Amino acid sequence: MMEHKQVRLGIAGGIGSGKSYVARLLTERWQVPVYSCDDEAKRLIVESTELREALSALVGKDLFEGGVFHKAWLAGYLFGSPQHAAEVNAIVHPAVRRDFLEWAGRQQAAVVAMESAILCQSGFHTLVDAIALVDAPMQVRISRAMLRDAATREQVEARIARQEQTEERRLAKWIINNDGAPESHLLEQLRQMMHDLNIQ
Repeated sequence: MMEHKQVRLGIAGGIGSGKSYVARLLTERWQVPVYSCDDEAKRLIVESTELREALSALVGKDLFEGGVFHKAWLAGYLFGSPQHAAEVNAIVHPAVRRDFLEWAGRQQAAVVAMESAILCQSGFHTLVDAIALVDAPMQVRISRAMLRDAATREQVEARIARQEQTEERRLAKWIINNDGAPESHLLEQLRQMMHDLNIQ
């Protein structure tokens, strides 16, 4: 009996695009296991002594003051400059890459997904077979992110600028429009994508 190859789907989209919502729908409606790069990176940072030591050496020992991981401190450093982002990512991304491959190997589903705001910038796009870019009008994205993160417009716009999706847009097989229209419109797009992946 021929073994079916597991399809690995990349779910891309910048801040406020609603990619996490799309990922949740894929899990709820089509039982697609989703690996959230953001969530798993945070878990790995807490669990791995090696990562904690490397990040503390880079950012400062206050990052894990009192044994607690201060995510906002790391985010402030990360978004401080492209150089800072590159330094943090050089430590974290290899660990996330290894962890994703191990995770995907344990899954039994025909389709598994990786959710990442910087799928191409991180090089994670090389780990997936196809990319779906979740998109929304800029004003919708800014409003969502300001509300969710209690952030200012300037902070959100700066983050959007650093999560440029040009390469994801060029490589995406599907552009999922998540502009806040009725959920039925979003589900229809996801149905078509799963149909294209031969998952009914």
